[in-house]
Amino acid sequence: MEANISQIEETDLKIPGIVNQTMELLIQSDDPCSKIQAAKDIRRLTKTSQKYRRHFSGAIQYLVSMLRSSSIEFNEASLLALLNLAVKDEKNKVKIVDAGALEPLICFLRSDNITLREYATAALLTLSASAINKPTISSSGAIPLLVEILRDGSPQAKVDSVMTLYNLSTRKENLTVILSEKAISPLVNLLKSCKKSSKTTEKCSALIESLLDFEEGRSALTSEEGGVLAVVEVLENGSPQSRECAVGALLKMCESDRNRYREPILKEGVIPGLLELTVQGTPRSQLKAHTLLQLLRDSPYPRSELEADTLENIVCDIVSQIDGEDRGGKAKKMLAEMVQVSMEQSLRHLQQRALVCTPTEMPLSKCASKVSSK
Repeated sequence: MEANISQIEETDLKIPGIVNQTMELLIQSDDPCSKIQAAKDIRRLTKTSQKYRRHFSGAIQYLVSMLRSSSIEFNEASLLALLNLAVKDEKNKVKIVDAGALEPLICFLRSDNITLREYATAALLTLSASAINKPTISSSGAIPLLVEILRDGSPQAKVDSVMTLYNLSTRKENLTVILSEKAISPLVNLLKSCKKSSKTTEKCSALIESLLDFEEGRSALTSEEGGVLAVVEVLENGSPQSRECAVGALLKMCESDRNRYREPILKEGVIPGLLELTVQGTPRSQLKAHTLLQLLRDSPYPRSELEADTLENIVCDIVSQIDGEDRGGKAKKMLAEMVQVSMEQSLRHLQQRALVCTPTEMPLSKCASKVSSK
């Protein structure tokens, strides 16, 4: 233990010397190669070290000035160094924007150089994670360019673009800007191509749900070929967060204009996924799924007191409207599958409760109190 402590102290003592040498090359050297090497060293040293990120914060203004160079080597080396300086460091994120990095970054988004476009998109993703930076980035003209990259960029740039747009969408006024750039179509295309359980799908689904607050977004989704189906597939196979966003998106459509959006949703086979969500979803997903099922039936209003408004009645009502043959059989099959899932979940829950009570000598009253306290 003492040896490890001494090694850490020795490393800490070396940091100021390494920082000073690197800063000297970056600031004072007239040799372009030395400046590029200094930027590369900063990138390497700050990759995993928060201490180096703090010590090299003074290099930010010089690295930003390298972004304005006509040399692509300067651009790439400084941009990658700034990226690592910004990771997990809120102060550095803000300092990079304050130093004027957005102007050259916007230029890189327009560049024909694919690598520079990728690096610039990744940089904006990191910088947009800061709430302080969001207004400045929003007003910089970045959003239209990010939507363009979402449409035509490389696979990695598309992923970083949707993550950045999601970060910026927390400012509600940005949603109308994103919509005006016709973002629904590239969002649907990305949703179709990425894994349904991925973080990309989560952000993509969340962004689509937010855009469906507007009629323009709802119309764009239904007009896009396979748009509603892409959301339904996320509802069926996504992560819990993605499924919650997907059912939320479809619910917004039905709540805004049930007569218009009911059929486009039903024809994509949404019912089995909704039934599963009523059993397996998060609490919010379960509530939204049940509400959507009610809206999808022939009449969204509860039945009379003599005919209970059960899930079975709701499903039978829906199936009777969309299936020509064996309607009752299909409804029963859907419900049977849902009940089976519910029973399996209940059995697992009972098994977990039984494990708490394993010691045979434990009195029943104590066992029950132990279970209830968990």
